Amino acid sequence: MIIINVKDGESLDKALKRFKKKFEKTGVLRELRSRQAFEKKSVTRRHVVKHAIYKQGMNQETV
Repeated sequence: MIIINVKDGESLDKALKRFKKKFEKTGVLRELRSRQAFEKKSVTRRHVVKHAIYKQGMNQETV
């Protein structure tokens, strides 16, 4: 369970933003979406490798 303590004088918008950030870091929504449809391990591994290649290319371009 995520607990957000609202500070004195803090707007509700800022507290909601902090909640959303914490919720996103937990990865609950990502996990829920991944469980909606079964994906073979080979397909998952292929996505991971493809993403790693993409990130490596992005890092090499900036250097």
